[in-house]
Amino acid sequence: MRAAMLRSLVVSLALLLASTLTAQDWPQWGRTSLHDGIAVGPGDRFDRIEAQVVIDPFAQQERDASGFDSILVHYPVPLVDGNDVYLLEKSGTFSTRQTSETQRWNVKNMRRTTAGLTKQWMFASDWMPAPSARPNGGPSWEPVFHPALSADAVWVPGAGGTMFKVRRTDGVQLARVNPFGNTINSTIYVAGPPAIDAGGNVFYNAMQLSASAPWTADPGGAWLVRIAANGTTSMVSFGTLVPSPAPDALCTTQFAQGLSDLPLPPSRNAVAPTARCGPQRPGLNVAPAIAADGTIYTISRAHLNDRYGFLVAVNANLTPKWAASLRERFNDGCNVGLPQNGAPGGCRADSITGVDPTDNLRGSGRIQDDSTSSPVVLPDGNVLYGAYTRYNYSQGHLMKFSAAGDFIGAYGFGWDVTPAVWSHDGTYSIVMKENRYNAGSYCRSDVCLPRNISAPNDPEGYFVTQLDSNLRVEWQYRNTESRECERFGDTIVCSPPVTSHGFEWCVNALAVDRFGVVYANSEDGNLYAISQGGGLRQRIFLDTALGAAYTPLAIGGDGKIYTQNNGTLFVITSNGRRRAAGKS
Repeated sequence: MRAAMLRSLVVSLALLLASTLTAQDWPQWGRTSLHDGIAVGPGDRFDRIEAQVVIDPFAQQERDASGFDSILVHYPVPLVDGNDVYLLEKSGTFSTRQTSETQRWNVKNMRRTTAGLTKQWMFASDWMPAPSARPNGGPSWEPVFHPALSADAVWVPGAGGTMFKVRRTDGVQLARVNPFGNTINSTIYVAGPPAIDAGGNVFYNAMQLSASAPWTADPGGAWLVRIAANGTTSMVSFGTLVPSPAPDALCTTQFAQGLSDLPLPPSRNAVAPTARCGPQRPGLNVAPAIAADGTIYTISRAHLNDRYGFLVAVNANLTPKWAASLRERFNDGCNVGLPQNGAPGGCRADSITGVDPTDNLRGSGRIQDDSTSSPVVLPDGNVLYGAYTRYNYSQGHLMKFSAAGDFIGAYGFGWDVTPAVWSHDGTYSIVMKENRYNAGSYCRSDVCLPRNISAPNDPEGYFVTQLDSNLRVEWQYRNTESRECERFGDTIVCSPPVTSHGFEWCVNALAVDRFGVVYANSEDGNLYAISQGGGLRQRIFLDTALGAAYTPLAIGGDGKIYTQNNGTLFVITSNGRRRAAGKS
């Protein structure tokens, strides 16, 4: 009894702290610097679309350039404080990820008035995304441009690893903070969203890339940056935070995957090849998380090998605390999560049970630069991170670590998601998407059969999943939409059924209101509200069913939902009715 009461008190205090980290309704990635994604109150009913604002005029060109009608862009979450909304607005001219960048990224302040959403000001940043260099590494998706709100300012990423401080009332630049000197070095990039703690201190990751070979040559540096509330700056290098493996150390890669090499591993005791690791640097889209005790959590990886990743804990004064490796943490590969050894889609017949067939070792959490997963600090002080793994049909793993850096366990989906956390009844639940893709089992060859053939008892399916604090499933909601729809004014036109497996959840950061209602976007073009227990509360169609950008959403303090589809912001609201606690 006494232990239960103590646990309840700890959770309550953590929840109180999270709610007081900022005064704004939704000021940053994950709403608070814990990244818990929980709103200050209940969300509205989906009675109507109150407003629409185009944030990306190049959405159709993005779809056309992808070759498969998808928007390969990571958008920021809409920032909300009362009647003020702070949005991305792109300008310039469209350019693909393989050409010189001619697009421009701006922050626009819109205000809700009796006349609707009206523009107050727009601030033009000179931020540029880290370059793409496919097939030589680097992101194929556009990295995220993401501002954040403090009490009196909007912090806007700029060129050269700088951060603009912009006055919220009128968009006037108050300062340009440059931790790297007096000149702008265009090879230094802000890597991911900034995070702002309870004291108004701003934290973000930055890295310097080679201008000629950004993803194959060593970076010029990589840093966790702190801008104190008084404007002073400090930073620590990722090489200091993660001293091992050294840049010149040899890191395990993977076996060749030509047809003559498959199935994998090549033999029971095969040893995968090695190659130079490269220096440590942040994952490209990671937002640092800040715990109640001031500990900063971020993600590091070897520049030349995404299989050598770390969850990094940093003291408030930017001295290293610990670095927990993501390597060889799983035992769910050959003969476990994959078809039986020797069966179609499975590993070689005599393979060791549980290993990742691509390197013949226990599975490792990988840090891919097309991911936007960020650490989440839980009410009990433990930390979550969603890492990539290819060998389990590209589902990844949600990994859980203690505040001391001990690996606690994992759940078999985690790819590109920052989960939300709902505190309740003296404990908490973890809410995430779970996309069971129809990918090849562990490679792209026909030898690695797609899921629907190689795992007929666990076919393709797309779920919102709620886990308990021990990563056990509490409930799931499955997307069952079969049609592709499109909005034409007030008319929604739908095709005949095009799938029997539903549509992917295209959100990379879910939201949950204070009563546990879960909000998420789907590639079917709908915004969903899912009640506790996994029942559908409501859904509302936005604009278009498409391979959507990974679009986070926000819930205002008044319950309005700010969400995105096809390069457009949608404000969803009720007809004046507020939902009672726990009621649909």
